[in-house]
Amino acid sequence: MTMTSGGAALSWRKSTHSSSGSDCVELALASPGRAAVLVRDSKFPGGAVFRFGNAEFAAFLFRVKRGELDL
Repeated sequence: MTMTSGGAALSWRKSTHSSSGSDCVELALASPGRAAVLVRDSKFPGGAVFRFGNAEFAAFLFRVKRGELDL
């Protein structure tokens, strides 16, 4: 299944730190303008897709890197 955003095909990426295990997510940049980050479960690529604004996603990553979240 090829998902699109604004008429353009999405390029999904999975972390190079991911193993063949089942706890992986994939990310894609949304078009046009790539103003959002899309997140989905790699086990269910046709399932739900979460959309985050760039500022929201940057704030989330900042907190993860600082160890502020219990993940």
